[in-house]
This record gives sequence, C-alpha cells and structure tokens, in this order.
Amino acid sequence: MSDLRLEELSASTIVAANSLTLKPGQEQYVAPVSHSIAEAYVNPTTAWPRVVLDGDEVVGFIMGNFDAESDDEALRSCIWRINVAADAQGHGIGRFAVHSLADEARSRGFDRLTVMYEPGEDGPEEFFAHIGFAVIGETPYGEHLAALTLGPASDGDA
Repeated sequence: MSDLRLEELSASTIVAANSLTLKPGQEQYVAPVSHSIAEAYVNPTTAWPRVVLDGDEVVGFIMGNFDAESDDEALRSCIWRINVAADAQGHGIGRFAVHSLADEARSRGFDRLTVMYEPGEDGPEEFFAHIGFAVIGETPYGEHLAALTLGPASDGDA
C-alpha cells in the first residue's frame, strides 16, 4: 500500500466509500459514511470530506471540519469521521489520512487538530494515541476529546 492519495468525493468514489466495511465491533463507534457525506453538503464551507485511495481502490474515508469562527474551540479544526476498510487496517491508511488532514489544517493556519470518540474495547482510542493524540477532556456524552498539536510543516510529518 504505497500509492496512497486523497481525493475529493466523486460519483464513483462515493459509492465505494459507502461500501467500506469495518471490522466486527467497530460499527458502533463510527457513523456510516453516507451520514458524513450528507453533513458535508449541509456544511459545505467547513466540511472537508476525502476518500483515501490505494492505486484506484477506495480503502478509506476521512472528513475534517475547519471553522476558525466556531464558538466551540474543539470544532475549529477537527476530525469528524475516519473509516478504513477492515482488510486495509494496520497498513498505515489511517495514519496517512490523519496526517493528510493535519497538513491541511496546518496550511489553513491551525496549530491543533482535535477528535472526539467513544472509548471502548473495539474503539479508536489506541489508534489515536499511537499517532500522537492526547486526551484533553470529555464531552457531556462521555466521549473523549483528544488533540494533536501541529508543529510547523516538515517532510510531510504531522
């Protein structure tokens, strides 16, 4: 999986993104891609949806939100959704997607990227911690709020 790239959604990639399957137990932690796509069209000025391709195959989906004017600091530069196909997990797809989103955030002048997730055995906590997110709080709904500090751009690292 060395030919990774992000692309904006298109008619063909939306279908593939909606067909991504997760590992058993992960579904409870992530809303369906179709919900993210709908949100992107409701919030077109702040939403940043992208598919992750390996060659010509859609292997993941990530959606960020960039809204410097948001009253909620946690929503100014954040990951709304990330899905990686079950058979593509563990191959750097998620890391690539998050680093790409972090690069976009940095290019927009943000110095932090946040994510909210529900803790649990099959949840994404270990993944986010492994790539540098630290829990900084909790939502009223019991979700963890984690942040990744974005330093200056250097060699594509986030």
